[in-house]
Amino acid sequence: MKIVNLALANIKKGKGAAISLFILIFIAALLLNVGMTVISKMNTFYDDKVEELHDAHVSIIMNSSEYKPSYEDFLKNYSGVRETETEQIILMNTAKFRYGDSDLSLGAAILNADASRRFSPLKLIEKLDSINNQDMYVPYSFKTSGGYKLGDNFTINYQDKDYSYRIAGFFEATMMGTNNNGMMKFLLPDTSYHQLSDKLGKTVDGILMSASLTDSTQSAELLNDYNKQFSHPHWGADIVMMKSVNTMTVNIVAMILVAFAAVIVLVSLIVIKFRVTNSIDDGMVNIGVLKAVGYTSWQIIASMALQFMLIALSAGVIGVLISYTAMPVFGGIISSLAGLQWSQSFDIAINLVSILAVVVLVLTVALLSSSRIRKLHPVAALRGGIMTHSFKKNLFPLEKGKGGLHFVLACKTMIKNSKQNIMIAMIIAAITFASIFSIVLYYNVAVDKTAFIHLVGSETSNVVIQSNHDVDGDKLLADIEQMDGVTKTALLEFTTATMDGQSVYMSISDDYSKLNNNVVYKGRNPQYDNEIAVSGALAKLLHKSIGDTVKVEMNDVSRQFLITGLSQSLNYMGKITSVTLPGVQHLIPDYTGTIINVYLKDVGNADFIRDFKAKYGTLIKDITDVDEMLASQSSVYISAVLSVMVTILAITVLVVALILYLVIKTMILKRKREFGILKATGYTTLQLMTQIVLSFVPVVIVGVIIGGVLGSLCTNSVLTLLLSGAGIYNVQFIVNIPLIVMLCVGLIVLAYLISMLVARRIKRITAYGLITE
Repeated sequence: MKIVNLALANIKKGKGAAISLFILIFIAALLLNVGMTVISKMNTFYDDKVEELHDAHVSIIMNSSEYKPSYEDFLKNYSGVRETETEQIILMNTAKFRYGDSDLSLGAAILNADASRRFSPLKLIEKLDSINNQDMYVPYSFKTSGGYKLGDNFTINYQDKDYSYRIAGFFEATMMGTNNNGMMKFLLPDTSYHQLSDKLGKTVDGILMSASLTDSTQSAELLNDYNKQFSHPHWGADIVMMKSVNTMTVNIVAMILVAFAAVIVLVSLIVIKFRVTNSIDDGMVNIGVLKAVGYTSWQIIASMALQFMLIALSAGVIGVLISYTAMPVFGGIISSLAGLQWSQSFDIAINLVSILAVVVLVLTVALLSSSRIRKLHPVAALRGGIMTHSFKKNLFPLEKGKGGLHFVLACKTMIKNSKQNIMIAMIIAAITFASIFSIVLYYNVAVDKTAFIHLVGSETSNVVIQSNHDVDGDKLLADIEQMDGVTKTALLEFTTATMDGQSVYMSISDDYSKLNNNVVYKGRNPQYDNEIAVSGALAKLLHKSIGDTVKVEMNDVSRQFLITGLSQSLNYMGKITSVTLPGVQHLIPDYTGTIINVYLKDVGNADFIRDFKAKYGTLIKDITDVDEMLASQSSVYISAVLSVMVTILAITVLVVALILYLVIKTMILKRKREFGILKATGYTTLQLMTQIVLSFVPVVIVGVIIGGVLGSLCTNSVLTLLLSGAGIYNVQFIVNIPLIVMLCVGLIVLAYLISMLVARRIKRITAYGLITE
C-alpha cells in the first residue's frame, strides 16, 4: 500500500507530465492496435469474403464464338476442382464509363441478374425499394471510390454509343469488383439484359466459366494449365492474384501505421527515461528522507515504476478501446481499395498484445532508469546528490563569452541540460523522419505519379492501341509514327508462360529501350532472341541470377533463355519476365504484336484518338486513353495515402507540442527561484522567455536537420524494405527537396511558437511571490 501511495503522490505532483505521457502512450496504443488488427484480419478477410459470397476461385471469359465444350470439360476433370459453372454473358471488350473524377476504359461483363447461378448469387448490400427496366446493379467499389450513390445515372459507352441506366443496388465481388484487374461485372434485370443483347447483336455474346477448388491456393496453377492447353481467353483471373492485388496496398498502409506507432512508443520511452532521471534529480532530498526513515531502495524504485505503469496501462486500455472508433475510417480505406465491406469485430488477442507490448516496454525502461537509486546513499541524497568532490568546468563564462548576454546564458542552459537536449533532438529527428516519409509517399502517389506507376509495373505512354490480328503491324506502326504529335511508338503486351515449372507473366516488346518504364534494376533488358529478364522475386525463388539460363515453355514448346537482368513489379505478385518479340516467336512462330503504345507531344490524347479513329478505326479492336485510365485507377490510392499523411503530420504536431511543453514546464519549475532572482535584478519576462527559447530552438533545429537528412536519404530504402515481400528491391521515388525544406522550416517555426507560448508561464513568477511562499 505504501508503494501505491508513493506512486499516486508522484503522479499527483507532476500532473502535466503525467497527462503528456498519457497522450503519447494513448496515441501509440491506438495506432498499434489499428495496424495490428488490420494486418491480422487481412490474412483471412479476402478468403472469408470468397466463402461468404460463394465466389469462384478461377474465372475465364471469352467470346461465344471461341468457346468449345472441351474447355468446360477441362475444368470439370481437373484435379482438385470442386464445382464448375458456365453461363452466357454480354461481353464488351472495352467499355468507357465515369469512375471518380475521370473516364475509365476497361472490359465489362454484363450478367443477367434474374438468372439462377451457383457462383456469386446476387446479394445486394444496398438497393432501391422499387426496380424498373432501366436499372443496373454495380460493384460496391463504385460507391466507395467511384463517386456513385443509389439512384444515380450510370452511362456505359461502347463503340461510341451510350447506354444509360439507374443504379438500383451495389453488390460485393472478389472477382471483377474493382477497376484494377481489367474487367468489371454488372448485372441487369432479365428484360433489360435481353434488350441490350438484342441491340448489340451476336458480336457481344460471351461466355463466363467459373470454377472453385478444394484448395484455393491452387487456382493460379489451374489457370496456368488451362492457358498451356488452350488458346488464351479474352480475360482470366484466379483468386490468389485478386487477393494479392486488392490487399497489398491495405497491408502497406497498416505496416506504416504500426511503424509510426513504434516511433511514438520510442518517443514515450525516451520521455519516461527523462522523467525518471528528472524525478530522481529533483526529488533527491525526498529520496534521502525516505531511505532514512526505513524505505528500501526496492520500494522506492517500485513506486517510481508503478506510476509509469499505471499511466501506460490506463492509456493503453483507453487507446485500444478508442481505436475501435477510428477503425471505421480505415475500414473505409479498405473498402475503397478492395471493393468489399469491412466488418468490424472485437479481437481480444490483438488488444491484449497491443496493451502488453506498451506496458512491458514502459515498465522495463522505468525499472532500468530508476536503478541508480540503489547506489544512492541517504547522506548524499540529503545533500541533494552533491558528493565530496563535485567540481564542473564553467563553460561559456559571462566575462569571456562572445555574443549577447541572452545568447551566452542560453548556451549555458543548453550545455547544462545536454542529456535532456539529446533526448529532444532524438525525438524531433524521429518524428521529422516519419513526416518526410509520409510526404514523399503522398507526393509520388498524388502529385507526380510517374515513379509510383512505374513501381506498379505500368508503362506511361499516352495512348494504347490494340490492332486486329490480320492487320499489317509494321505498316500500321509506320503510319502512326507519321501522325502529328507522335514522338515514338513501342510494342508491349503481356501473356502467360511457364518458366522452370513456375507459372509466370511475360512482357513482350520489340524494343525495351523505347519504353519509359525500365523495370530492370540490375543488369539490362533483353536485346536478342535468346535473352530474358526475370523478376528479383522469381530469381530468388528459383535460385537464379544474371548469367544463368532458364527453360521457358509455351504451348508445349520450350526453349532455354539467358538471364540478362533482374526486374521488379507490384503487378502479378512480382512473377514477371521480359523477352523480345523475336524471342517469343521461337515458342509461337506466328506470334505478332498487336498492342501498340503511343507517346504524344503537343497534342491532346482526345484529339489524337479522334483523328486516329477517323483514319484507321476499322483496323483496330480498341484504343485507350492511358492518362485518363491511370488517373481513374490511382484515385483510390491517393485517398488512402492522404489519410496516412494527415494522420502522421497531425500526430507530429501534437508530439512536438507535448515534448516542448513537458520539458519547458519542468525547467521553469526547477529554476523558479533563479528566474525570480533574475526578475528582481531587472530582467523582463520577454528576455527570460527569449533565453529559454534560444536554449531549445537550436536543439530542435539539429533534430530537424538530422531527421530531414535521414528522411531524404533513407525513405526509398525504408520503402524498399516494406515492399521487398511484394518483389520490389529498388524504390526510386522522387524526393522533392523544396517540399522537405518547407516541412523542416515549418517544424522549426512551430517549435519556436510553442516554446514561446509555454515559456509565458514565467510571467507568473515574481520576486514578491517567492519571498511570501
